Amino acid sequence: MHVHIAKAQKYAKFWLNPITLGKNYGFISKELTEIRNLIAENHDLIKEKWDEYFS
Repeated sequence: MHVHIAKAQKYAKFWLNPITLGKNYGFISKELTEIRNLIAENHDLIKEKWDEYFS
């Protein structure tokens, strides 16, 4: 399970279990930390929506 993040010309992919960075094109480390924290804070909701979509 993973999420894709895109903003302007930036792109990142995070794996969700465990939360790890898969790819990064353009985000600085501070932004990646903020994204990772948001994923961690919303992990249950992300997983719930993933399961709903792919079930």
